[in-house]
Amino acid sequence: MPRPGEILDSLERVVVSRKSDPPERSYTSRLLAGGVAKVGAKVTEEAGELVEAAAGEPDERVVSEAADLVYHMLVLLACRGLTLAQVEEELARRFGVSGLDEKAARTRTGGRT
Repeated sequence: MPRPGEILDSLERVVVSRKSDPPERSYTSRLLAGGVAKVGAKVTEEAGELVEAAAGEPDERVVSEAADLVYHMLVLLACRGLTLAQVEEELARRFGVSGLDEKAARTRTGGRT
């Protein structure tokens, strides 16, 4: 059994490699070539599918849709040259802070809510 996060690390490495050395027949490479707009549309689509599945489909379907969303999020991060480690750092920064307080701080500093 892989350690927690190991699969995400491996998947991120594959996604980044598809950006720097795109194989001809790769879904990931095609997404990356479409840029933020194309990948962003997929993230939006997959988020909607996850919400729909969570509203009444079997757990297996919810997990499948969540996996699709995470994959497309990794591709979107790669489009921008960002990493999962940066997302983890932001989550660590927020850990232990009330979500309401954190959101209020972003609102005061002009961050998105």
